[in-house]
Amino acid sequence: MPRPPRVRALPVHLPPLTDRIEKGVRVLLVGINPGIRSSVTGHHFAGYSNRFWKLLFDAGLVPEPVTFEDDDRLPQWGFGITNLVPRPTPGIGDLKPAEYAAGHAALVRKIRRYRPVIVALVGVTLFRSLAGTTEPPADPRGAVPLGDQQVTLGGARVFVLPNPSGRNANYTYAEMLAAFRALRRYMTGPPAPASSDGARKPPSKMKSVTGRR
Repeated sequence: MPRPPRVRALPVHLPPLTDRIEKGVRVLLVGINPGIRSSVTGHHFAGYSNRFWKLLFDAGLVPEPVTFEDDDRLPQWGFGITNLVPRPTPGIGDLKPAEYAAGHAALVRKIRRYRPVIVALVGVTLFRSLAGTTEPPADPRGAVPLGDQQVTLGGARVFVLPNPSGRNANYTYAEMLAAFRALRRYMTGPPAPASSDGARKPPSKMKSVTGRR
């Protein structure tokens, strides 16, 4: 009889990742939650097929080639990095609705503490999970273009990047790179005006990048 397929056992304890955020960062990069390899290595976006770090360099967002082992250097280039949900899982299908709700509250606290100008959500799915909590509320059922969303979260402008996982077949590398380059241009745009309550309003003339869903 043929042998049953071997199932790789997951580590018993999967620690969450450490946020890499400092006061003064201009952009806060946000993922949904850590994958298994990221948890095991202790670094963000460490999946074998993940193109996040290559995209940062190719888009001109960092001045030299970097890997997941350089995530603690991001603040020196004006970036912070965190996750909506801290619990590592093999996939987002393992997350519970309560974890998304708790993650939203924690993310808003981080934004208000560190006051980035831009919150860059890595993945359309992540934006959809937060759409009803933005100001003004966005429609999670509608099409989500990459780029500026014309909304704020915790007072910061919201920008959507594609999920750079190698399993994401919705975008070519060229389309992903265009979105990351758009973030670089967006960072150098005029600052958003503040509202009477101190929250930053999204500018009306910022360009969005569109691509296949």
